[in-house]
Amino acid sequence: MPLTPDQLSEIEAQRATPRQTLRAVSEGMEAHLYRAHPVLDHGFIRVIDYMGDDAAIVQAARVSYGAGTKHVQNDEGLIRYLMRHWHSTPFEMCEIKLHVKLPVFVARQWIRHRTANVNEYSARYSILDREFYIPAPDQLAAQSVVNNQGRGEVLQGEEAARVLELLKSDANRAYDHYEAMLSQAQPDGTPQQGLARELARMNLPANIYTQWYWKVDLHNLFHFLRLRADPHAQYEIRVYAEAIAACVKDWVPLAYAAFEDYRMGGVTLSAKAIAVLKRRLAGETVTQEASGMSKGEWREFVEVWG
Repeated sequence: MPLTPDQLSEIEAQRATPRQTLRAVSEGMEAHLYRAHPVLDHGFIRVIDYMGDDAAIVQAARVSYGAGTKHVQNDEGLIRYLMRHWHSTPFEMCEIKLHVKLPVFVARQWIRHRTANVNEYSARYSILDREFYIPAPDQLAAQSVVNNQGRGEVLQGEEAARVLELLKSDANRAYDHYEAMLSQAQPDGTPQQGLARELARMNLPANIYTQWYWKVDLHNLFHFLRLRADPHAQYEIRVYAEAIAACVKDWVPLAYAAFEDYRMGGVTLSAKAIAVLKRRLAGETVTQEASGMSKGEWREFVEVWG
């Protein structure tokens, strides 16, 4: 299960004892605070703490730019201006701390974002639970024949059953050996030393679950979401990003709307692409050879602009 009964009781106790505060409060985020949002089969994300809101972004920008922002008519307009012109520091005034339970192979992909503070559950000191990520049948896909990092068609029938059985049996056998190596008694009860936890863990599979606290500012969180909530991202990390995005949308609705518009829904053009668009608008037919773009650039350009 994603949360133990003790953890659920702790969450309910935290939510049942609100405290008066003078700090900025986001009503949207308060609804998420401490609560676990299930992800995958055993994972979750939950907000442990946050700082700032849309007003904090505006406040920081006006301190920084002073009279230069007087032409902006409202907070939403200023936030959109900041996002449009890639002003990052005002968004860094907001922070969020998350408790995340996730498979190890997802964590190793996630940790590539080196702009956060992370503290992970230590298998040197504690024993990991027997919990593994086993994909749902509709996520058991073959290797893509056109994308070395992507998935192809979903496995069917006997092949899908064979792969599922391998995943389950390998994970459980590895955990059985993990327990056996840690054990300080042989099957007949004879005492033995057992292997150190920091060594026994190396035999565990990458689909076992770990947990961490992950604290990041809003600017770097938006960068994470732009990459990991993208439809091309690996499914197993994308669902975590989507769960986080739902919380962020309630936390800073104006900033998130600007992020969706300019980052998730926007397109960045190269100088060559802009030149081609100008020539097309002037009525000229432009080919890839005449564009100055590589075949890959041209393909991406055509996917957006036709």
